[in-house]
Amino acid sequence: MQSINQEAIDEAVSTVKVACPDTKPKLGILLGSGWGEAISDFAVKAELPYAEIPGLGKTGVIGHAGTLILAEHAGADLLVFQGRRHCYEGASWTSVVLPIWILKQFGVDTVLLTNASGGIREDLKPGSLVAIEDHINMLGCNPLVGEHNPNFGVRFPDQTEVYSSNLRKTLLSCGADASGIYVATLGPTFETPAEIRAFRSMGADLVGMSTVPEAIFANAVGMKVAGLSCVCNWAAGLGDEMLTADDVIQTANETMPRMRDVLRKFVRSVM
Repeated sequence: MQSINQEAIDEAVSTVKVACPDTKPKLGILLGSGWGEAISDFAVKAELPYAEIPGLGKTGVIGHAGTLILAEHAGADLLVFQGRRHCYEGASWTSVVLPIWILKQFGVDTVLLTNASGGIREDLKPGSLVAIEDHINMLGCNPLVGEHNPNFGVRFPDQTEVYSSNLRKTLLSCGADASGIYVATLGPTFETPAEIRAFRSMGADLVGMSTVPEAIFANAVGMKVAGLSCVCNWAAGLGDEMLTADDVIQTANETMPRMRDVLRKFVRSVM
């Protein structure tokens, strides 16, 4: 994938600042697969389609609306990215990490990354909400590859605590069921049973195809990161059903009342 284009991300920030002037959001949220309606309780002050943001572009995956929302909740503003761009879409790192850069340029220092995942650990059945405590990067790539750009932090960012332990505790106190380690694969294929057995032996509790690039980049530029995953199916070989994207959306829809509740409580806790 092509390295992050500084000119493109700066142009994107300018576009968003025109659409959302004079706002000082306290928090950023990136909504992954199935999470789009989790902010339905929030007041919408402005909307901007991804297609109108330079360098971002339309989402190419079901369950990702592709809209940037300036929302208000608990008396404070927040920026919500309703959908994400994935590595497997074959665009560039610019589109994948651009939401994080936009948040950073608005002065946001905390971001919540959400996703849908497959459960590997036995207690993480479909419908579980899991606070991410750490990740294993099996994407085969990294958004910081390429010539070093000092705007993105140091050349070799520390990864000891990518996901804030304090924010993880907050998610658990707000109703998340458990915490766990997330392994990210490139996709777009679901994983094989053999891969899941290997990931389990490595210590992974959840598997998905996103989140890690944004977490790496947010950590590198000095932001506090929280991760929240909705387990939407058993990982390959652990259940009786073939895996489909439709099943992911169905489980997320069934879990939506709890997803809304945890998100609402989390926002109130950190704003």
